[in-house]
Amino acid sequence: MGNIEDDFLADAEDDRLTVEFIKNYLPQEVKEKFTDDDLYYFLDVIGEYYVALLDKTGDEDEVDIDIDAVADYIAKKARKEKIGEFDPEDLRWVVDGELEYGESLEN
Repeated sequence: MGNIEDDFLADAEDDRLTVEFIKNYLPQEVKEKFTDDDLYYFLDVIGEYYVALLDKTGDEDEVDIDIDAVADYIAKKARKEKIGEFDPEDLRWVVDGELEYGESLEN
């Protein structure tokens, strides 16, 4: 039973570290536009986008991430879910930061 809790705590810690990394990655003028809750929300939406992309391609090695497409997707979903109005240009920084964090773990 502890495994599910352990996984949940590990995921929560990974999300926290990812958000911290993104906050440090963002330029100051962009950072001021987002709350921590916004960043956690964006992280969830980015994850959904990647899962949908993988489902379409079926091959992790073939996935080509289009930062503009991901940023547009987040902006549309946030608007639809009444989370807020976000500029895709600002969201590109978040997507880029998330990708950079992922790459930093691989090295």
